[in-house]
Amino acid sequence: MADFALTLSDVTGHALGPLSLALLPGEIAGVVGPAGAGKTSLLRVAAGLARPKTGAVRVWGVSVADPAARGLLGYASDHPVFPPAITVGEMLLYCARLHRAASHGSGRTARSLVREALEIAGLAEATELRVEALSRADQQRLSLAQSALGGRRVLVLDELLTGLDAIARHDLRGRIARLAADGVAVLITSRDPAALERLAARVFVLREGRIVRAGPLAMLLGERILEVILDAPPPEPPPGFRLTPGRTVEAALALCRAHRLPVRASRVRVKSLEEIVLETRDTH
Repeated sequence: MADFALTLSDVTGHALGPLSLALLPGEIAGVVGPAGAGKTSLLRVAAGLARPKTGAVRVWGVSVADPAARGLLGYASDHPVFPPAITVGEMLLYCARLHRAASHGSGRTARSLVREALEIAGLAEATELRVEALSRADQQRLSLAQSALGGRRVLVLDELLTGLDAIARHDLRGRIARLAADGVAVLITSRDPAALERLAARVFVLREGRIVRAGPLAMLLGERILEVILDAPPPEPPPGFRLTPGRTVEAALALCRAHRLPVRASRVRVKSLEEIVLETRDTH
């Protein structure tokens, strides 16, 4: 078990479970699902902020409740609350001093930890800005900085990419990916599944507190979808048009011709993560 960076074993409670998952070092795993599926509850339990009714949560083989785990795991909340009147540098210095106090002052100085966190999050130029003056993107960067501060090896990130424009989202995805390349395990949620399609290597689809689908993202999105635009769509789809498992694109188009359906245009695309989430809703 110590080979895993993060494990949840048969966890129940907080409207979750039973639920189990495990993350390898350097792995980025996404958690998606409809509102109320339990995404935030899952991350709070994984971060040790909520105690499960049954089951165990371990960080590098150590119970998440153990003080040793606190120096290994960082958490970014969906709605972080930072004191508005202090600067970014002051906020991170406060976190760094707490981190050093928890480790009994061993290791690097608080200011060196702050410099590293600023670099990780891309906030070096915002050090002297007050928190209340930060843009949405920089607030999210500050959340990443405080969660990663101190060289933490597991990051639990709740909606860190939510509400950002394409440029800011791309920048944060790149920063998270660089942390993973250094061996940091990342568990991240998003209300918008598309935000994780270019980041997560593996995805857990959550519904009513349970994992209803999971696997490598490439496998989940491996199915091709044929979209056909018809000049005169029939009132009811002909037999075989709702589900066509195993059919080729050519066979599907031949089916259109066999039913004398006038095809104006067609295209083949891969399935989206959003469609995976919608499928789990439709099958429950």
